[in-house]
Amino acid sequence: MKPRLKPIKDQVIVITGATSGIGLTTARMAADEGASLVLAARGRDALDQLAGELRLHGARVVAVTADVGLPHDVARIGHAAIERFGRIDTWINNAGVAIFGKLEDVSLQDHQRLFQTNFWGVVHGSLEALKHMKTCGGALINLGSEVSDVALPLQGMYSASKHAVKGFTDALRVELAHDGAPVSVTLIKPAAVDTLFTVHAKNYMDREAALPPPIYAPELVAQAILYAARHPRRDVYVGAASRLMSLGGFHLPSLMDRTMRHILFRKQMREACAARIAQRRDALHAPDPANAMRERQGMGMVARVAESSTYTALSMRTRPLLGALLGVGALFAAWRLARRRTGHEF
Repeated sequence: MKPRLKPIKDQVIVITGATSGIGLTTARMAADEGASLVLAARGRDALDQLAGELRLHGARVVAVTADVGLPHDVARIGHAAIERFGRIDTWINNAGVAIFGKLEDVSLQDHQRLFQTNFWGVVHGSLEALKHMKTCGGALINLGSEVSDVALPLQGMYSASKHAVKGFTDALRVELAHDGAPVSVTLIKPAAVDTLFTVHAKNYMDREAALPPPIYAPELVAQAILYAARHPRRDVYVGAASRLMSLGGFHLPSLMDRTMRHILFRKQMREACAARIAQRRDALHAPDPANAMRERQGMGMVARVAESSTYTALSMRTRPLLGALLGVGALFAAWRLARRRTGHEF
């Protein structure tokens, strides 16, 4: 059965990881469009602040303190939505954490914690959402990444978790289609985004973490999420860089490996003083109240942040095949440029 998705103003939307970055931007944008919201995050104070802010602007909001890595916490999110609004129209699995460092340097405990949030949090949220949406329909939206398709050094376990999210999401989509369930399942794949990603990440490096450019505004991801809440789409790449990474990893894997070996290590590091290293905070095992309620880190001070993406805008408004052709064209141009610069065949 084909999903029939409602306008945002008529929807009840669940958002996990709602008090920072993409989740916070999406919550504010959805509230501006009139959605009823069920917001979840680990930090109670930040949740209360966000709920109060949105209610002042007339939004209907329920706030649930929850750790998505714990299934009983996620069940409380679903229960709160049904108890207050009687249904769920869109469920957005956005919560995530990150680690910078070589895989062999990171503790097993930290590896497991990252997977508990990034992968099992998506599993818990998806299965809870389906309890309420499989019959009546709706949109399930999972946050993947450009590293769902191409793994980055120094973000190895984060990349592995996003690969796992993609595998789970793709399999779930096919199973629901087989059952005739009227649920749209979308994987959002952003490129690097100006959020608190590096601030909240646990960092094992002796330098400060950085995201490799190009870097995009979180509003672009929020727009893509809300587009998927209204229009059934399989995947949405946010930023042409994300699509290029995916196509490059599939068609030119050796070139991508060499590029990452020679470029991606230094592009993910910046200078740091000893005092700053000693004062590092992160949000891997617990929320970081000092950096809650911020949409952006402010990367525009050190790198250009793209406030628009022609590729993403076109891909969301054209047939999926045309979007793929746009990506192939961009990949071919990059391949020809690489050949001219290096003189090598790939």
